[in-house]
Amino acid sequence: MTLLPARDRLRSIALLGLPIMGGMLSQSLLNLVDAAMVGSLGSAALAGVGLGSYANFMAIALVMGLGAGVQAMVARRHGEGNVGQIATPLNDGLLIVALFAVPLTFVCWFNAERIIGLLAEDPEVAGIGADYFRWRTLAIIAVGANFAFRGYWNGIRQSGTYLLILLGMHVLNITVSYGLIFGRYGLPEMGAAGSGLGTCIAMLVGCATHFLITHRSARRHGFLRRRPRMKRLRNLLALTIPNSLQQFLFATGITTLFWIIGQIGTQELAIAHVLINLALFLILPGVGMGMAAATLVSHSLGEREPDEAYRWGWDVVRVAGCALFLLGLPFWLAPQAVLGLFTHDAQLLALGDWPLRITGLGMTLDATALVLTQALLGAGASRTVMGVNLGSQWLLFLPCAYLAGPVLGGGLLSIWLLQSGYRAVTSLIFAIMWRRRHWADICI
Repeated sequence: MTLLPARDRLRSIALLGLPIMGGMLSQSLLNLVDAAMVGSLGSAALAGVGLGSYANFMAIALVMGLGAGVQAMVARRHGEGNVGQIATPLNDGLLIVALFAVPLTFVCWFNAERIIGLLAEDPEVAGIGADYFRWRTLAIIAVGANFAFRGYWNGIRQSGTYLLILLGMHVLNITVSYGLIFGRYGLPEMGAAGSGLGTCIAMLVGCATHFLITHRSARRHGFLRRRPRMKRLRNLLALTIPNSLQQFLFATGITTLFWIIGQIGTQELAIAHVLINLALFLILPGVGMGMAAATLVSHSLGEREPDEAYRWGWDVVRVAGCALFLLGLPFWLAPQAVLGLFTHDAQLLALGDWPLRITGLGMTLDATALVLTQALLGAGASRTVMGVNLGSQWLLFLPCAYLAGPVLGGGLLSIWLLQSGYRAVTSLIFAIMWRRRHWADICI
Protein backbone atom coordinates (compact mmCIF):
# COMPACT_ATOMS: atom_id res chain seq x y z
CA MET A 1 0.00 0.00 0.00
CA THR A 2 1.35 3.43 -0.98
CA LEU A 3 1.59 6.28 1.51
CA LEU A 4 -1.16 8.29 -0.24
CA PRO A 5 -4.23 7.21 -2.25
CA ALA A 6 -4.38 7.17 -6.06
CA ARG A 7 -4.29 10.58 -7.75
CA ASP A 8 -8.01 10.73 -8.65
CA ARG A 9 -9.07 9.79 -5.13
CA LEU A 10 -6.55 12.21 -3.61
CA ARG A 11 -8.00 14.94 -5.82
CA SER A 12 -11.54 14.19 -4.62
CA ILE A 13 -10.40 14.27 -0.99
CA ALA A 14 -8.50 17.52 -1.56
CA LEU A 15 -11.37 19.31 -3.34
CA LEU A 16 -13.75 18.50 -0.51
CA GLY A 17 -11.37 18.33 2.43
CA LEU A 18 -9.04 21.29 1.91
CA PRO A 19 -11.75 23.97 2.33
CA ILE A 20 -13.03 22.20 5.46
CA MET A 21 -9.48 21.75 6.72
CA GLY A 22 -8.78 25.42 5.95
CA GLY A 23 -11.83 26.40 7.96
CA MET A 24 -10.67 24.31 10.88
CA LEU A 25 -7.16 25.76 10.66
CA SER A 26 -8.58 29.27 10.60
CA GLN A 27 -10.58 28.46 13.74
CA SER A 28 -7.41 27.18 15.40
CA LEU A 29 -5.50 30.30 14.39
CA LEU A 30 -8.30 32.45 15.77
CA ASN A 31 -8.07 30.65 19.12
CA LEU A 32 -4.32 31.21 19.12
CA VAL A 33 -4.66 34.90 18.25
CA ASP A 34 -7.18 35.27 21.09
CA ALA A 35 -4.75 33.55 23.47
CA ALA A 36 -1.90 35.79 22.33
CA MET A 37 -3.94 38.99 22.82
CA VAL A 38 -5.25 37.95 26.23
CA GLY A 39 -1.86 36.56 27.25
CA SER A 40 -0.44 40.09 27.24
CA LEU A 41 -2.82 40.89 30.13
CA GLY A 42 -1.15 38.34 32.45
CA SER A 43 -1.51 34.74 33.61
CA ALA A 44 -4.75 35.37 35.56
CA ALA A 45 -6.45 36.72 32.41
CA LEU A 46 -5.12 33.80 30.35
CA ALA A 47 -6.36 31.27 32.91
CA GLY A 48 -9.74 33.01 33.32
CA VAL A 49 -10.43 33.12 29.58
CA GLY A 50 -9.38 29.49 29.39
CA LEU A 51 -11.96 28.51 32.00
CA GLY A 52 -14.63 30.63 30.31
CA SER A 53 -13.81 29.09 26.93
CA TYR A 54 -14.17 25.53 28.13
CA ALA A 55 -17.35 26.30 30.07
CA ASN A 56 -18.71 27.83 26.84
CA PHE A 57 -17.58 24.71 24.97
CA MET A 58 -19.75 22.68 27.33
CA ALA A 59 -22.74 24.91 26.58
CA ILE A 60 -22.44 24.94 22.79
CA ALA A 61 -21.65 21.21 22.71
CA LEU A 62 -25.35 20.60 23.33
CA VAL A 63 -26.09 21.99 19.84
CA MET A 64 -22.84 21.05 18.07
CA GLY A 65 -24.09 17.55 17.25
CA LEU A 66 -26.56 19.02 14.78
CA GLY A 67 -23.76 19.71 12.30
CA ALA A 68 -22.86 16.03 11.90
CA GLY A 69 -26.53 14.97 11.81
CA VAL A 70 -27.44 17.53 9.14
CA GLN A 71 -24.36 16.66 7.10
CA ALA A 72 -25.04 12.91 7.15
CA MET A 73 -28.67 13.32 6.07
CA VAL A 74 -27.93 16.00 3.43
CA ALA A 75 -25.16 13.85 1.89
CA ARG A 76 -27.43 10.79 1.89
CA ARG A 77 -30.25 12.72 0.13
CA HIS A 78 -27.67 14.13 -2.29
CA GLY A 79 -26.36 10.65 -3.06
CA GLU A 80 -29.91 9.41 -3.65
CA GLY A 81 -30.51 12.26 -6.14
CA ASN A 82 -33.48 13.60 -4.14
CA VAL A 83 -32.94 17.25 -5.12
CA GLY A 84 -36.05 18.82 -3.60
CA GLN A 85 -35.36 17.22 -0.19
CA ILE A 86 -31.64 17.99 0.16
CA ALA A 87 -32.08 21.05 2.43
CA THR A 88 -34.91 19.66 4.57
CA PRO A 89 -32.45 18.38 7.23
CA LEU A 90 -31.13 21.95 7.44
CA ASN A 91 -34.66 23.30 8.01
CA ASP A 92 -35.22 20.74 10.75
CA GLY A 93 -31.84 21.46 12.30
CA LEU A 94 -32.44 25.20 12.53
CA LEU A 95 -35.76 24.60 14.31
CA ILE A 96 -34.08 22.27 16.82
CA VAL A 97 -31.32 24.87 17.42
CA ALA A 98 -33.86 27.55 18.27
CA LEU A 99 -35.77 25.29 20.67
CA PHE A 100 -32.62 24.27 22.56
CA ALA A 101 -30.45 27.38 22.40
CA VAL A 102 -32.80 30.08 23.72
CA PRO A 103 -33.46 28.54 27.17
CA LEU A 104 -29.84 27.39 27.41
CA THR A 105 -28.65 30.98 26.88
CA PHE A 106 -30.83 32.26 29.72
CA VAL A 107 -29.58 29.56 32.11
CA CYS A 108 -25.92 30.29 31.34
CA TRP A 109 -26.22 34.10 31.40
CA PHE A 110 -27.84 34.25 34.83
CA ASN A 111 -25.61 31.57 36.38
CA ALA A 112 -22.22 32.55 34.94
CA GLU A 113 -20.56 33.33 38.29
CA ARG A 114 -21.86 30.12 39.85
CA ILE A 115 -20.71 27.95 36.93
CA ILE A 116 -17.19 29.42 36.72
CA GLY A 117 -16.94 29.49 40.53
CA LEU A 118 -17.17 25.69 40.50
CA LEU A 119 -14.07 25.52 38.33
CA ALA A 120 -11.71 28.09 39.86
CA GLU A 121 -10.51 28.72 43.41
CA ASP A 122 -8.68 31.95 42.54
CA PRO A 123 -11.24 34.83 42.82
CA GLU A 124 -9.46 36.93 40.18
CA VAL A 125 -9.42 34.06 37.68
CA ALA A 126 -13.07 33.23 38.42
CA GLY A 127 -14.19 36.85 37.93
CA ILE A 128 -12.46 37.18 34.56
CA GLY A 129 -13.78 33.79 33.44
CA ALA A 130 -17.38 34.62 34.39
CA ASP A 131 -17.37 37.92 32.47
CA TYR A 132 -15.93 36.24 29.37
CA PHE A 133 -18.33 33.28 29.61
CA ARG A 134 -21.40 35.51 29.92
CA TRP A 135 -20.71 37.30 26.63
CA ARG A 136 -19.96 34.07 24.79
CA THR A 137 -23.28 32.49 25.80
CA LEU A 138 -25.25 35.18 23.93
CA ALA A 139 -24.09 33.56 20.68
CA ILE A 140 -25.17 29.98 21.45
CA ILE A 141 -28.07 30.13 18.97
CA ALA A 142 -25.76 31.53 16.27
CA VAL A 143 -23.15 28.83 16.91
CA GLY A 144 -25.77 26.07 16.61
CA ALA A 145 -27.15 27.55 13.39
CA ASN A 146 -23.64 27.91 11.94
CA PHE A 147 -22.95 24.23 12.62
CA ALA A 148 -26.19 23.29 10.86
CA PHE A 149 -25.25 25.43 7.85
CA ARG A 150 -21.80 23.85 7.82
CA GLY A 151 -23.44 20.43 7.68
CA TYR A 152 -25.48 21.49 4.66
CA TRP A 153 -22.56 22.95 2.68
CA ASN A 154 -20.30 20.01 3.48
CA GLY A 155 -23.09 17.57 2.62
CA ILE A 156 -23.51 18.96 -0.90
CA ARG A 157 -19.72 19.14 -1.40
CA GLN A 158 -19.56 22.94 -1.43
CA SER A 159 -17.43 23.39 1.66
CA GLY A 160 -15.71 26.40 0.10
CA THR A 161 -18.83 28.50 0.69
CA TYR A 162 -18.68 27.78 4.41
CA LEU A 163 -14.95 28.54 4.43
CA LEU A 164 -15.42 31.99 2.86
CA ILE A 165 -18.08 32.95 5.40
CA LEU A 166 -15.94 31.60 8.23
CA LEU A 167 -12.89 33.60 7.15
CA GLY A 168 -15.00 36.76 7.10
CA MET A 169 -16.20 35.96 10.62
CA HIS A 170 -12.61 35.52 11.79
CA VAL A 171 -11.45 38.85 10.37
CA LEU A 172 -14.36 40.58 12.11
CA ASN A 173 -13.71 38.65 15.32
CA ILE A 174 -10.03 39.58 15.54
CA THR A 175 -10.70 43.24 14.70
CA VAL A 176 -13.58 43.74 17.13
CA SER A 177 -11.99 41.67 19.91
CA TYR A 178 -8.74 43.63 19.67
CA GLY A 179 -10.66 46.90 19.86
CA LEU A 180 -12.69 45.78 22.87
CA ILE A 181 -9.76 44.23 24.77
CA PHE A 182 -7.47 47.26 24.46
CA GLY A 183 -9.96 50.10 23.84
CA ARG A 184 -9.05 50.77 20.19
CA TYR A 185 -11.14 52.16 17.29
CA GLY A 186 -13.28 54.17 19.70
CA LEU A 187 -14.51 51.02 21.45
CA PRO A 188 -14.60 50.67 25.27
CA GLU A 189 -11.62 48.99 26.97
CA MET A 190 -13.07 45.79 28.45
CA GLY A 191 -9.95 43.70 28.99
CA ALA A 192 -10.31 39.93 28.67
CA ALA A 193 -14.13 40.15 28.58
CA GLY A 194 -13.84 42.10 25.32
CA SER A 195 -12.58 38.95 23.63
CA GLY A 196 -15.84 37.19 24.55
CA LEU A 197 -18.04 40.01 23.26
CA GLY A 198 -16.02 40.30 20.04
CA THR A 199 -16.48 36.59 19.32
CA CYS A 200 -20.20 36.86 20.08
CA ILE A 201 -20.64 39.70 17.58
CA ALA A 202 -18.73 37.81 14.87
CA MET A 203 -20.83 34.67 15.39
CA LEU A 204 -24.10 36.59 15.07
CA VAL A 205 -22.95 38.37 11.91
CA GLY A 206 -21.77 35.05 10.44
CA CYS A 207 -25.15 33.45 11.15
CA ALA A 208 -26.98 36.29 9.38
CA THR A 209 -24.65 35.91 6.38
CA HIS A 210 -25.36 32.18 6.20
CA PHE A 211 -29.10 32.83 6.11
CA LEU A 212 -28.82 35.37 3.29
CA ILE A 213 -26.54 33.27 1.08
CA THR A 214 -28.40 30.00 1.66
CA HIS A 215 -31.77 31.64 1.04
CA ARG A 216 -30.57 32.76 -2.40
CA SER A 217 -28.88 29.52 -3.47
CA ALA A 218 -30.70 26.63 -1.77
CA ARG A 219 -34.37 27.29 -2.44
CA ARG A 220 -34.41 24.56 -5.10
CA HIS A 221 -33.17 22.15 -2.42
CA GLY A 222 -36.16 23.02 -0.24
CA PHE A 223 -34.55 25.56 2.11
CA LEU A 224 -37.35 27.30 4.08
CA ARG A 225 -39.87 25.87 1.61
CA ARG A 226 -40.72 22.59 3.30
CA ARG A 227 -42.13 22.51 6.78
CA PRO A 228 -40.55 20.27 9.40
CA ARG A 229 -42.25 16.89 9.79
CA MET A 230 -42.26 14.94 13.02
CA LYS A 231 -40.77 11.84 11.42
CA ARG A 232 -37.86 13.81 9.96
CA LEU A 233 -37.30 15.60 13.26
CA ARG A 234 -37.17 12.26 15.07
CA ASN A 235 -34.68 10.87 12.53
CA LEU A 236 -32.46 13.93 12.88
CA LEU A 237 -32.68 13.84 16.66
CA ALA A 238 -31.75 10.15 16.61
CA LEU A 239 -28.47 11.14 14.95
CA THR A 240 -28.02 14.40 16.82
CA ILE A 241 -28.73 13.53 20.46
CA PRO A 242 -26.00 10.87 20.85
CA ASN A 243 -23.49 13.11 19.08
CA SER A 244 -24.50 16.21 21.06
CA LEU A 245 -24.37 14.23 24.28
CA GLN A 246 -20.94 12.97 23.29
CA GLN A 247 -19.81 16.52 22.49
CA PHE A 248 -21.20 17.79 25.80
CA LEU A 249 -19.53 15.09 27.86
CA PHE A 250 -16.32 15.49 25.87
CA ALA A 251 -16.42 19.23 26.55
CA THR A 252 -17.19 18.51 30.20
CA GLY A 253 -14.18 16.21 30.18
CA ILE A 254 -11.93 18.97 28.79
CA THR A 255 -13.26 21.34 31.45
CA THR A 256 -12.66 18.66 34.09
CA LEU A 257 -9.12 18.27 32.77
CA PHE A 258 -8.68 22.03 33.15
CA TRP A 259 -9.93 21.75 36.75
CA ILE A 260 -7.50 18.89 37.42
CA ILE A 261 -4.62 20.98 36.09
CA GLY A 262 -5.82 23.88 38.24
CA GLN A 263 -5.30 21.69 41.30
CA ILE A 264 -1.60 21.61 40.43
CA GLY A 265 -1.22 25.40 40.14
CA THR A 266 -2.25 28.64 38.38
CA GLN A 267 0.94 28.64 36.28
CA GLU A 268 0.10 25.18 34.96
CA LEU A 269 -3.48 26.32 34.31
CA ALA A 270 -2.29 29.32 32.27
CA ILE A 271 0.13 27.35 30.05
CA ALA A 272 -2.43 24.52 29.67
CA HIS A 273 -4.78 27.00 27.97
CA VAL A 274 -2.07 27.76 25.41
CA LEU A 275 -1.18 24.07 25.00
CA ILE A 276 -4.79 23.04 24.41
CA ASN A 277 -5.26 25.75 21.79
CA LEU A 278 -2.05 24.64 20.09
CA ALA A 279 -3.31 21.06 20.16
CA LEU A 280 -6.54 22.26 18.54
CA PHE A 281 -4.38 23.72 15.77
CA LEU A 282 -3.64 20.10 14.84
CA ILE A 283 -6.89 18.44 15.95
CA LEU A 284 -9.32 20.67 14.06
CA PRO A 285 -7.74 20.09 10.60
CA GLY A 286 -7.89 16.36 11.37
CA VAL A 287 -11.56 16.70 12.25
CA GLY A 288 -12.00 18.68 9.02
CA MET A 289 -10.56 15.79 7.00
CA GLY A 290 -12.89 13.52 8.94
CA MET A 291 -15.85 15.66 7.86
CA ALA A 292 -14.75 15.19 4.27
CA ALA A 293 -14.70 11.45 4.93
CA ALA A 294 -18.20 11.67 6.43
CA THR A 295 -19.58 13.21 3.23
CA LEU A 296 -17.75 10.75 0.95
CA VAL A 297 -18.87 7.78 3.05
CA SER A 298 -22.50 8.88 3.37
CA HIS A 299 -22.71 9.79 -0.33
CA SER A 300 -21.33 6.36 -1.30
CA LEU A 301 -23.82 4.62 0.99
CA GLY A 302 -26.61 6.68 -0.60
CA GLU A 303 -25.45 5.29 -3.97
CA ARG A 304 -25.46 1.79 -2.40
CA GLU A 305 -21.69 1.31 -2.70
CA PRO A 306 -20.50 0.18 0.77
CA ASP A 307 -17.11 -1.02 -0.52
CA GLU A 308 -16.42 2.44 -1.91
CA ALA A 309 -17.44 3.95 1.42
CA TYR A 310 -15.01 1.62 3.22
CA ARG A 311 -12.13 2.64 0.93
CA TRP A 312 -12.85 6.35 1.42
CA GLY A 313 -12.45 5.97 5.19
CA TRP A 314 -8.94 4.53 4.96
CA ASP A 315 -7.89 6.87 2.14
CA VAL A 316 -8.74 9.94 4.21
CA VAL A 317 -6.95 8.47 7.27
CA ARG A 318 -3.75 8.19 5.24
CA VAL A 319 -3.99 11.77 3.96
CA ALA A 320 -4.78 13.11 7.44
CA GLY A 321 -1.89 11.21 9.01
CA CYS A 322 0.60 12.79 6.59
CA ALA A 323 -0.90 16.27 7.04
CA LEU A 324 -0.86 16.10 10.85
CA PHE A 325 2.73 14.84 10.86
CA LEU A 326 3.87 17.87 8.83
CA LEU A 327 1.82 20.32 10.88
CA GLY A 328 3.16 18.87 14.13
CA LEU A 329 6.86 19.06 13.23
CA PRO A 330 7.40 22.66 14.48
CA PHE A 331 5.94 21.68 17.86
CA TRP A 332 8.61 19.00 18.23
CA LEU A 333 11.53 20.85 16.67
CA ALA A 334 11.02 24.35 18.12
CA PRO A 335 8.64 24.27 21.11
CA GLN A 336 10.20 27.30 22.83
CA ALA A 337 9.81 29.45 19.72
CA VAL A 338 6.14 28.42 19.35
CA LEU A 339 5.32 29.02 23.02
CA GLY A 340 7.20 32.31 22.92
CA LEU A 341 4.46 33.71 20.68
CA PHE A 342 2.07 33.61 23.66
CA THR A 343 4.16 34.25 26.74
CA HIS A 344 7.66 35.38 27.73
CA ASP A 345 7.41 33.99 31.25
CA ALA A 346 10.39 31.65 31.68
CA GLN A 347 8.51 29.39 34.10
CA LEU A 348 5.57 28.99 31.71
CA LEU A 349 7.92 28.25 28.82
CA ALA A 350 9.67 25.53 30.84
CA LEU A 351 6.36 23.97 31.89
CA GLY A 352 5.08 23.82 28.31
CA ASP A 353 8.22 22.57 26.52
CA TRP A 354 7.82 18.77 26.67
CA PRO A 355 4.00 18.72 26.65
CA LEU A 356 4.13 20.62 23.34
CA ARG A 357 6.70 18.18 21.93
CA ILE A 358 4.41 15.29 22.90
CA THR A 359 1.48 17.03 21.22
CA GLY A 360 3.41 17.39 17.97
CA LEU A 361 4.40 13.73 17.86
CA GLY A 362 1.14 12.27 19.17
CA MET A 363 -1.17 13.82 16.60
CA THR A 364 -0.09 11.44 13.84
CA LEU A 365 -1.31 8.54 15.97
CA ASP A 366 -4.55 10.45 16.61
CA ALA A 367 -5.36 10.80 12.89
CA THR A 368 -7.23 7.48 12.74
CA ALA A 369 -9.56 8.40 15.60
CA LEU A 370 -10.15 11.94 14.29
CA VAL A 371 -11.10 10.77 10.79
CA LEU A 372 -13.00 7.56 11.55
CA THR A 373 -15.05 9.26 14.27
CA GLN A 374 -16.51 11.57 11.62
CA ALA A 375 -16.74 8.80 9.00
CA LEU A 376 -18.80 6.66 11.38
CA LEU A 377 -21.03 9.64 12.13
CA GLY A 378 -21.53 10.04 8.38
CA ALA A 379 -22.64 6.41 8.24
CA GLY A 380 -25.09 6.99 11.11
CA ALA A 381 -23.20 5.15 13.89
CA SER A 382 -23.51 8.01 16.37
CA ARG A 383 -24.29 5.86 19.42
CA THR A 384 -21.25 3.66 18.85
CA VAL A 385 -18.98 6.68 18.46
CA MET A 386 -20.37 8.17 21.66
CA GLY A 387 -19.73 4.98 23.62
CA VAL A 388 -16.11 4.62 22.52
CA ASN A 389 -15.12 8.27 22.95
CA LEU A 390 -16.78 8.77 26.30
CA GLY A 391 -15.66 5.44 27.70
CA SER A 392 -12.01 6.08 26.85
CA GLN A 393 -12.13 9.64 28.14
CA TRP A 394 -14.14 9.27 31.36
CA LEU A 395 -13.26 5.70 32.41
CA LEU A 396 -9.62 5.67 31.31
CA PHE A 397 -8.00 9.06 30.85
CA LEU A 398 -9.54 11.45 33.40
CA PRO A 399 -9.22 9.16 36.47
CA CYS A 400 -5.62 8.38 35.53
CA ALA A 401 -4.88 12.09 34.95
CA TYR A 402 -6.18 13.02 38.39
CA LEU A 403 -4.20 10.23 40.02
CA ALA A 404 -0.98 11.01 38.14
CA GLY A 405 -1.18 14.81 38.44
CA PRO A 406 -2.57 16.23 41.71
CA VAL A 407 -2.46 13.00 43.77
CA LEU A 408 0.93 11.52 42.87
CA GLY A 409 2.56 14.83 41.95
CA GLY A 410 3.44 13.89 38.38
CA GLY A 411 2.64 17.39 37.17
CA LEU A 412 1.56 18.62 33.77
CA LEU A 413 3.95 16.38 31.83
CA SER A 414 2.45 13.15 33.19
CA ILE A 415 -1.05 14.31 32.21
CA TRP A 416 0.05 15.06 28.65
CA LEU A 417 1.71 11.66 28.30
CA LEU A 418 -1.48 9.96 29.45
CA GLN A 419 -3.55 12.02 27.03
CA SER A 420 -1.49 10.89 24.04
CA GLY A 421 -1.69 7.29 25.21
CA TYR A 422 -5.47 7.29 25.56
CA ARG A 423 -5.92 8.84 22.09
CA ALA A 424 -3.71 6.12 20.57
CA VAL A 425 -5.91 3.46 22.20
CA THR A 426 -9.01 5.19 20.81
CA SER A 427 -7.51 5.17 17.31
CA LEU A 428 -6.94 1.42 17.56
CA ILE A 429 -10.55 0.80 18.64
CA PHE A 430 -11.98 2.85 15.77
CA ALA A 431 -9.73 1.10 13.25
CA ILE A 432 -11.08 -2.28 14.38
CA MET A 433 -14.66 -1.01 14.17
CA TRP A 434 -14.15 0.33 10.66
CA ARG A 435 -12.72 -3.00 9.46
CA ARG A 436 -15.77 -4.89 10.77
CA ARG A 437 -18.14 -2.80 8.58
CA HIS A 438 -21.22 -3.05 10.80
CA TRP A 439 -21.83 0.64 10.03
CA ALA A 440 -22.61 -0.14 6.37
CA ASP A 441 -26.06 -1.52 7.24
CA ILE A 442 -27.37 1.59 9.08
CA CYS A 443 -30.30 3.41 7.44
CA ILE A 444 -30.79 7.14 7.99
